[in-house]
Amino acid sequence: MRTTPRAATGGGRRRRPAPATHHPRSDIDPGLLDCFRGLCHDLPGSVETLTFGHPTFQAGPRRTYAVLDDHERRGSLCLVVKLDPAQQAALVDDDRYFPSKFGARHGWTAVLVDGSTDWRRLVELVVSSFRRVAPVRLVAELDSGRGSSGR
Repeated sequence: MRTTPRAATGGGRRRRPAPATHHPRSDIDPGLLDCFRGLCHDLPGSVETLTFGHPTFQAGPRRTYAVLDDHERRGSLCLVVKLDPAQQAALVDDDRYFPSKFGARHGWTAVLVDGSTDWRRLVELVVSSFRRVAPVRLVAELDSGRGSSGR
């Protein structure tokens, strides 16, 4: 015999918790974000999403290659990219580059982004990260010079 009415237990079905919502960060300089968007959207198949409120760039669905993040160093904006372990080891001798708190052993490396950022180097790192995670088809598009703008 039931002692608890079905309505009180949700009709016998388990309820899933509501999905967490992540709002875009409002403290990232819009001009800086536009620069990153321009850089990343020039890569073939690039998709921008939000991961815990951070602008995240993916090569197609679910293949992250760059994240704008402020959790790496308090009060600093960083770009986190996935690099070859040898490339990561060579860079971390410089104070502007350091292993990411999340995934460093897999090559994830943070780069400080501020007024003294070397943008040419940053472009090289973003493209290198894209190449490491992108499907072969998208790397071939990049190599052919087509990119997302149909060049």
